[in-house]
Amino acid sequence: MIELAERAARGGAELVVSVGGDGTLNETVNGLVRAGTQTELATIPLGTGMDFVRTHGIPTRFEDAVRTVVSGGTRTIDAGRVTYREWSGESGERYFANVGSVGMSAAVAQRANGMSKALGGRATFFYALTRVFFEWENTNVSVQLEDGTKREGRMHDVIVANGQWHGGAMWLAPEAQPDDALFDVVLIGDITKRDFLTTAPKLYKGTYLAHPKVDLLRSRAVSVDAPERLPIELDGEQVGTTPVRFEVVPGAIRIRVPK
Repeated sequence: MIELAERAARGGAELVVSVGGDGTLNETVNGLVRAGTQTELATIPLGTGMDFVRTHGIPTRFEDAVRTVVSGGTRTIDAGRVTYREWSGESGERYFANVGSVGMSAAVAQRANGMSKALGGRATFFYALTRVFFEWENTNVSVQLEDGTKREGRMHDVIVANGQWHGGAMWLAPEAQPDDALFDVVLIGDITKRDFLTTAPKLYKGTYLAHPKVDLLRSRAVSVDAPERLPIELDGEQVGTTPVRFEVVPGAIRIRVPK
């Protein structure tokens, strides 16, 4: 789909429509950003998580989504450029539109993508989250922002958000603005199983940020590394491992949204 979207944009397409979930949208975004044209992106959400559309108010009901494709307005938003280590050990580069993460969230995405989606996105991701959490071991992580701010220590997750929602309706970055040229960077520290049990419901309300082991920062660029290779995911797709660097690409995507 990356190649198809890029070919369409370079061939003069004014609008490309992504029909599927956040993973389908991610590949389409990669093709359009690589093309570097003014081609607009629309989406008809038919996937599991459907988190990208929540930030932008794009309807999930099929008929309403089609109506937005046909007669919606245009919003220009940022993209994230990510350089990382591929599973083969080589360097890779990819873009994302919504959320990227390092640590347990990437393992949750892999587990969820391998499961049946019969119960819907929210139930699928929460089940995967619960299963992975009780197997996961927090590890030492180093995070550096563009201004030189550095955080080191045992962490559970590093979330780099352009949009607000992730993991099947978890409101992980309630203040994120996809057009402000900044990432909301959420550091989830050395949380325990007890922390998880008491805080998990708050993930869907955005109130988990008040937890003392959770920190919210903002930056145009974020580098993450660890002594061991940690998995990373972009818009729900697990693509490789640390070391990884996230950079904002301002105004890189033109999306079709409801008027």
